[in-house]
Amino acid sequence: MQITVCVAVTPSTETKVKVAPDGKSLDVAEVKFELNPYDEFALEEALRLREARGEGQVEVLTVGDGSQKEEIRKCLARGADSAAILKADTSAADSAAIAGALAARIGAGASQVVFFGKQAVDGDNSQVPAHVAVALDWPLVGKVSKLAFDGDSFTAQREIEGGVEIIEGRLPAVFSAEKGLNEPRYPSLKGIMAAKKKPLEEVEVQLEAARVTCLSLGLPPARPEGRIVGEGAAVAAEVVRLLKEEAKVI
Repeated sequence: MQITVCVAVTPSTETKVKVAPDGKSLDVAEVKFELNPYDEFALEEALRLREARGEGQVEVLTVGDGSQKEEIRKCLARGADSAAILKADTSAADSAAIAGALAARIGAGASQVVFFGKQAVDGDNSQVPAHVAVALDWPLVGKVSKLAFDGDSFTAQREIEGGVEIIEGRLPAVFSAEKGLNEPRYPSLKGIMAAKKKPLEEVEVQLEAARVTCLSLGLPPARPEGRIVGEGAAVAAEVVRLLKEEAKVI
């Protein structure tokens, strides 16, 4: 079975974000990049599926300028068999453009299962998995918290507001992984050494023109300092007034 895991390399969640002078992008001069956290669950699920089947290949795909090699090598160290960076200028790309490049690569291969993280933590759009599924004309199950396979059939579980949704279907299919789907493994020393010999392909691609553009980007306003309005039951009325007239939460 051929399995594809689509990943993104995103700013570390511990990075202090700064807006670039153009007011439309991030200043990445001092940003540390890492594998998108949700994609770790996607990769782990792909590896577990291959191990359960006892055969197959796991390929990792990403779209970027080529600077993602270190993080993609870490995916190989965790157990992926091969990887490819679809090289393109993504500075003005939107979700549809990224998905178009991924879908073209996947559609030209023999993959039956495609895994994503549920979203990338930089844009938080959650759109790329859906765009890829539409382009391939495959079903999509998003935000999967539990997944089981039986031959070419699958049963997926999604946590929804107030309950759990159970979905059954057949491959080929696209899945996006929710936190808690599994416990991602760490690269072993043997895996790190083996990763150096695994194929990491770089392919120049041309992205479609963006349909969505960012007009401006800014940090949220600083929170105002709190203040003490008094003590005891006598100030209850004043607190209610402030919540209603100033905070406008009641």
